Amino acid sequence: MRTEADVIVIGAGPGGAAAARYLAAEGFDVIALEKSHYPREKVCGDGLTPRAVRELQLIGLPTPREEGWIPNHGLRMVGGGHRLEFPWHDLEEFPNYGLSLPRAQFDQRLAEHARAAGADVREGWYVESALRDERQAGHAGGGRVVGVVARQTDARGRKIGDPVEFRAPLVIAADGVSARIALGMGLERKENRPMGVAVRTYFTTPRHDEEWMEGHLEIWDGERGRSNLLPGYGWIFPLGDGTANVGLGTLSAKGTPSKLDHRALLRDWLDHAAQDWELGEQVGQIKGAAIPMAFNRQPHYVPGMMLVGDSGGMVNPFNGEGIAYAMQAARRATEAAVAWRDAPGAREEEKALASYARMMKDDLGGYYNLGRIFAALVERPEVMKVCTRYGLPSPLVMEFTSRLLADVYEPRGGNWADKLLAAIVKAAPAA
Repeated sequence: MRTEADVIVIGAGPGGAAAARYLAAEGFDVIALEKSHYPREKVCGDGLTPRAVRELQLIGLPTPREEGWIPNHGLRMVGGGHRLEFPWHDLEEFPNYGLSLPRAQFDQRLAEHARAAGADVREGWYVESALRDERQAGHAGGGRVVGVVARQTDARGRKIGDPVEFRAPLVIAADGVSARIALGMGLERKENRPMGVAVRTYFTTPRHDEEWMEGHLEIWDGERGRSNLLPGYGWIFPLGDGTANVGLGTLSAKGTPSKLDHRALLRDWLDHAAQDWELGEQVGQIKGAAIPMAFNRQPHYVPGMMLVGDSGGMVNPFNGEGIAYAMQAARRATEAAVAWRDAPGAREEEKALASYARMMKDDLGGYYNLGRIFAALVERPEVMKVCTRYGLPSPLVMEFTSRLLADVYEPRGGNWADKLLAAIVKAAPAA
């Protein structure tokens, strides 16, 4: 069994599979190790904004409707007795539509796309730790990362067989919210960054082929009028197959664990807010997951290893979207890897690899810092009440808010909302 490559990728979700695809297309020998076997479920809303659709276009993944990709025209916001629809606009930077596809299918198709480019994507390999060369300087007093130790897993996810060493001069950790490899190297979560919790399930609905993403901005922690309005939102994303993905998420500005019963919150919200969807049979269990946001684990590069996606806390703190940013990080990681390969000497090679962390901060640091402020504000119930009471009735305010929350705007030009948002993001410090 081949155990050496130019790059080892840990995890083959959207970030890992995209990195494997990009790197293989650039001529790198890539081994991607995925702990599960496809298809496998992930806790996700299954809805893709135009930002994510752009990443799919850049990586060349076909999205035909006849293969289950359901387009959506925009975002419908519901709350405070109001129902507003905001179409995705025609922008130079982004397509004017979103998509929906269950994650179980999405991840498998992206992995197959990576294989088609020549990446060696191996299912059923659980990466236990990083290999480090103590003769070369690395992170936190340890040596440079030069590979990983992994064990095979069976169809039920149980580890089997002996540990195997996989070696490469570059490792990309895209192992999700657990970030076990980064944690094993002492890369702890920043406790001043937001953390979300999301739960979701599927329901049958006659509106399964409706082409709008719907978000509900009022989530209560008890009976209405006698409880707090929570920071977060509920969603209903039609999937075109007779079902819709239905879920909700809440936000903690400081990343402290929530004591809320999110499954009970979901059931209560559905009892009060989704009757017009005529939700029928529940398909599958309610499943939940933590959502690491706003670069809550850094640095994104240590000698020999890059963090991509959830392992680096690359989820949008405004809306909980992670797929677009994981794929964007994979694209940037590949740019840095190409510069590394073309560099004339050891110092220039390391500088090229380290440029990945700088590119990610340049791309997203200011916007994510705004998200940290947003999280701290909406965590206060009185702020949430003011926003729903006075913000929702104003189409002008909500037009700006829809661009801010979705991170879909024209950074150069556009209308007044695009220009205002671009100026605010540019002025915000990256951190």
